[in-house]
Amino acid sequence: MKTLSVDTALGACSVAILDGESVLAHRMTVMERGHAEALAPMVEAAMQEASLAFTDLDRLAVTTGPGTFTGQRVGLAFMRGLRIALNKPLVGVTTLSVMAHQAMAQSGRTIGVALHDARRNEVYLEIVGAVEQAPSVLQFEEAVERVATLAQRIVLAGTAAERAQAMLPAAALSRVAQPDALWVARLAQQMEAPTEPPKPLYLRPPDAKLPVRA
Repeated sequence: MKTLSVDTALGACSVAILDGESVLAHRMTVMERGHAEALAPMVEAAMQEASLAFTDLDRLAVTTGPGTFTGQRVGLAFMRGLRIALNKPLVGVTTLSVMAHQAMAQSGRTIGVALHDARRNEVYLEIVGAVEQAPSVLQFEEAVERVATLAQRIVLAGTAAERAQAMLPAAALSRVAQPDALWVARLAQQMEAPTEPPKPLYLRPPDAKLPVRA
C-alpha cells in the first residue's frame, strides 16, 4: 500500500511516502511558522524521490490536531484537496498518538504518553498502548498526576515530556518532541479506510477572537 502522509500541526513540517514497510521518501523540518509555504514543495520533492505519480498512491494520511490553529488547518486543507482530486481515502490521526506510538516503539515500553505544551501551564495529553486515554487538555500538574501510577511502564514524548520526567523519574524519556509524518503513515496503514474526510481536532477555542460589532 503506497501511502503519502503529512504533518503541519505543531512545530514541524514533515512528509513521508511508504510502500508497506518500505520508506520511499521522508522529509522533516522543525519550524514554528511557514508551513503553508513549505508543504507543497516538500511533497513534490518527496514524490520525485519516490519516483511516483500521485495517481500511484493508494492512501493519504494527515494529522488532525491538536495543534496550532493555523498549522493543523494547512495540512488538512492540502490533503483534503488531494483526496478529492485523486479520489483516494484520507486517514486522520492525532498529533499526540503519532508521538506516543513512535516513542513506545523506540523504547520498548508498553504505554506511550504524549505531553505537549499548550501554554498557560496546560498540556495536551494522550495515552496509547496497554492503557489508553483520548486526547485532552489539562493543567500540567493534573496531567502528571494522571499518569503517575503508570510511571514504570510509560515512555514520555512531546515538548512537555522532559519537565514531566523530572517529576516521574521511573518513566522513560524519549527524544520525540514533534509529530513525524513517517509515523503518521505507519499508523494510517493499520487503520480502516474512512468514507468521510477527517476533521480538525480542537481541544480548546482559538486565542484570537473576532471583533464584536457595536
